[in-house]
Amino acid sequence: MLIAFSVAPSGTGRADGSVHDAVAAAVAVVRASGLPHRTTSMFTELEGEWDEVFAVVKRATEAVMPFGSRVSLVLKADIRPGHTGEIDGKVERLEQALDAAAGDPATDATP
Repeated sequence: MLIAFSVAPSGTGRADGSVHDAVAAAVAVVRASGLPHRTTSMFTELEGEWDEVFAVVKRATEAVMPFGSRVSLVLKADIRPGHTGEIDGKVERLEQALDAAAGDPATDATP
């Protein structure tokens, strides 16, 4: 299972609206989990079994709670039993498809 999630506090009282300290606390939880993960500017992706990924999301959410008066959690899951290594595999297959399309004269837009 892959989970993409974003967790952030609101009501922080910070004039600049920054939440980087809270996000750092959540990402530290993810990194400590030992599960395959990737953090980008908007989401953190996590791969593992149902119970283990949701336990990490819960702990990451709890780590953000002290930073504001409320917490927002956005979550998307790709549930595909029997498949592992998809955190990299999906991206690798996409890159292969793009490379194949770039080398295919039928997809070349030039005359």
